Amino acid sequence: MNDTIFHVKDLNLYYGEKHALKDICMDIEKNKVTALIGPSGCGKSTFLRCLNRMNDLIDGCKIEGKIEIDTTDVYGDKLNVVDLRTRVGMVFQKPNPFPMSIFDNITYGPRCQGIKNKKVLSEIVEQSLRKAALWDEVKDRLHDSAFGLSGGQQQRLCIARAIAMEPEVILMDEPTSALDPIATSKIEDLIEELKKDYTIVIVTHSMQQASRVSDRTAFFLMGEVVEYDKTSTIFQQPKDKRTEDYITGRFG
Repeated sequence: MNDTIFHVKDLNLYYGEKHALKDICMDIEKNKVTALIGPSGCGKSTFLRCLNRMNDLIDGCKIEGKIEIDTTDVYGDKLNVVDLRTRVGMVFQKPNPFPMSIFDNITYGPRCQGIKNKKVLSEIVEQSLRKAALWDEVKDRLHDSAFGLSGGQQQRLCIARAIAMEPEVILMDEPTSALDPIATSKIEDLIEELKKDYTIVIVTHSMQQASRVSDRTAFFLMGEVVEYDKTSTIFQQPKDKRTEDYITGRFG
């Protein structure tokens, strides 16, 4: 059985003249947490956005090489981008709930897909909020505005909103950088729980977070993957001096 969900080979990305990603080769495993670490501007968020084609929205962005999801070419003509983004959900740095109720935030995607049955939608809401460890906190105010939630609750709502689409993969771009330590710890516990059902790829600036939550870690530097291995190996026995220097705080 093949445990790889994403196969990335010779990926190069250009923003105009800027060569932002250079010859990236990586296999991302199913039902694992893969962390992308490295200093600001090293390409980790750019790489993350390649996985669900969010870079398509940027003018002057050119991509070469191959990314496959379960052997389907992500940048191929046959692939429907909407389907891809259904399979590969995304949670951003700052919580971005829609300006509507908690209930409507979660049902927005399923409704767009044509689900109208109120009972089915209610089940999706409960199931998604339970999986995002938010149900008990909001079950009595589902029809209140999502903006009434705390920052940490809003971020878990955004995770629930992604889950409602039944994705295979959840991409997280520094999901806790705007949160306090307690809210951060709740999201980290949640990530551990979610990997039973989903593949997670997380960009993080926090080395401690990468070592706590991930199974594999890729260290990016100036658009290249310097090293990609089991997280324990990266943090305890890195093979490249640059990885060791970054992890021990000598730069970055």
